[in-house]
Amino acid sequence: LMHDADGKVIYVGKAKDLRSRLRSYFLDSGDGRLQIQFLRRRIASVETIVTTTEKEALLLENTLIKEHRPRYNIRLRDDKTYISLRLDLGHEWPRLHRIRKRIPGDSKALYFGPYASSTAVKETLRFLLTHFPLRSCSDHVLANRSRPCLLHQIGRCCAPCVKAVDRDTYKGLVDATALFLQGRREDVMELLRAKMDTYSEAMEFEKAAALRDRIQSIEETLEKEK
Repeated sequence: LMHDADGKVIYVGKAKDLRSRLRSYFLDSGDGRLQIQFLRRRIASVETIVTTTEKEALLLENTLIKEHRPRYNIRLRDDKTYISLRLDLGHEWPRLHRIRKRIPGDSKALYFGPYASSTAVKETLRFLLTHFPLRSCSDHVLANRSRPCLLHQIGRCCAPCVKAVDRDTYKGLVDATALFLQGRREDVMELLRAKMDTYSEAMEFEKAAALRDRIQSIEETLEKEK
């Protein structure tokens, strides 16, 4: 973070080799971008933050530019940002969906991310909806459907639009989704195993078998991922 004499952040940048990058700003043969000539005259101090990975640096740069809106950063100053996942716990039937801009005052929702790769977000959503089939439709579609959609037919939605699932079961899917995205994967498995045992004791064997299959599928997927 480059500061002017008043302490204001006027430029945010990232580099794998910070010494080399900073030197390039002050050499005539270095960074040739036009704004660097004006930036160089105003730099009074430089603050550095060390990150664990390049991906972390990428996301931190975006966050800092949004926060400080530095004069000499041309890119990333608008309201768009990397993709996050939003889970609205304030809704009767919460859904998990992608979002680029967080909603102000959204205290009842959980946000996960941001993620630098939109492809990775799509793959994560596909995985989660396969194992924890929450709705992915908008509130308008949810309120106006009279029969299940194609996603329900292929097992990627439990169809709360037509009340094909009870609230307790749906809440269990929501809880498991949140735990998984928080990285608490073993907690997810324990939650599913406990629910499976509950169904077995109540002699709801079809539900218990469905959960058994889901547990096996998740375990196989996580094993491959490792």
